[in-house]
Amino acid sequence: MKTAFITQIQRFSAVILIIGIGSQSLAITPQALSQGIPSLAPMLEEVTPAVVSIRVSKFMPTENRFFPQGENIPEEVRRYFENLPEISRQGSRTPRATGAGSGVIFDADQGLIISNHHVVAGANSISVQLADGRTENAELLGSDAETDIALLRIDADELSDIQLADIDSVQVGDYVVAIGNPFGIGQTVTSGIVSALGRAGLNRENYEDFIQTDAAINLGNSGGALVDLEGNLIGINTAILSGNGGSNGIGFAVPVDMVAAVVGHLQRDGEVRRGMLGVSIIDLNGEMAGALNIDADSGALVTSIVAGSAAEKAGIEISDVIVEIAGEEIQGSRELRNKIGMMLQDQKAELVLYRNGEIREMDVVIGGRTMEADVEDIRRPASNEFRGARVQSTDEDTEGVLVSDVVSPSTAWSVGLREGDVIVEVNREKVDDLAAFNSALNELNRFAAITVIREGRRMLMFFPPE
Repeated sequence: MKTAFITQIQRFSAVILIIGIGSQSLAITPQALSQGIPSLAPMLEEVTPAVVSIRVSKFMPTENRFFPQGENIPEEVRRYFENLPEISRQGSRTPRATGAGSGVIFDADQGLIISNHHVVAGANSISVQLADGRTENAELLGSDAETDIALLRIDADELSDIQLADIDSVQVGDYVVAIGNPFGIGQTVTSGIVSALGRAGLNRENYEDFIQTDAAINLGNSGGALVDLEGNLIGINTAILSGNGGSNGIGFAVPVDMVAAVVGHLQRDGEVRRGMLGVSIIDLNGEMAGALNIDADSGALVTSIVAGSAAEKAGIEISDVIVEIAGEEIQGSRELRNKIGMMLQDQKAELVLYRNGEIREMDVVIGGRTMEADVEDIRRPASNEFRGARVQSTDEDTEGVLVSDVVSPSTAWSVGLREGDVIVEVNREKVDDLAAFNSALNELNRFAAITVIREGRRMLMFFPPE
């Protein structure tokens, strides 16, 4: 039946095209409707009971604008304000309804509801209005600001939950439907397509892998459902790109695989206790791969390693290119960061990486986030020349080339080179002194991968040819 419905959608698209070509004034007749033009109504009838409206209130400090204390208002003045609320004392805390949002019933048996962190953050009370009109008080089980996912629980019978889609089957161009409570006006349905997958960069500190859609998403839709034509949840609506707070055809949803992973953490711990590998990483590109003599065009390139980290203990080295973890392919730094962030401390995982042009496999025990560093994206410099660094040979007991000064701004500065760094390798070849360093650079006609030591920590930097 679902396949037949999708086939009808395809036919419907053809009908619309014919109507548009034939005449701008041609209307769809009742006869056409009786001939099988599709409707989303049967699917929505099954899905919308799983989407709820959320209302939150917060304790907020109030201020007395006219008098320091309400009881000190003179009677001859007070009588002019008989119909106004009593003015509160300075610094008092009054509960006020501050916002509305949406949620999705994730587990009907346990009364679990998914919403956005920003919808419920700081709430003193949370109420949930079900599709049948019932209103229930909700308990906040946990929340994660970095993925903008929150988990609530209500005590209610006869709930309907939603089925989860296989995120790997979602493609750009798929039809999707957004369900939520925009502007607090009540449950509303809009439709569109998947505009893009894997969107990131809205907030560099967060874990992002957004589904982008042109289905209208407005204020209040946050926490609502983005579903496919079979009514399966593919994402939780979370953000819009807009200059006026309204929909501009660019909305974002957290993909269901990330949602499910976060919910597992929140159910167990009430928070996401993220794992950490202890590396700095960048996206590998063709020029970097050539400099490192690696037969790969994607992956997460390790540029530095935290001392004592899980990466160091596993034997990971700078200039390694991680291409797989726990059986999942890694295209770049964002994928690795997201996957590590969803793992637990002390969880074991197998890594596949390139080193010196060869594929290697190794086991790693994921560390905790209590360490000083985190997996991070570091953008490679945009400069096209290597200038601005003064270098000199080190003493006889130290191998390498000492950076004695770096001019700012300069290419060397933007690449990350700093005074006191010691350069020890160029494209994995050791340089013992200034002559060897200059010789290595003169022979290069491509990107140079330069290894430096800074305060005992080895780091990898890339310089374009002069």
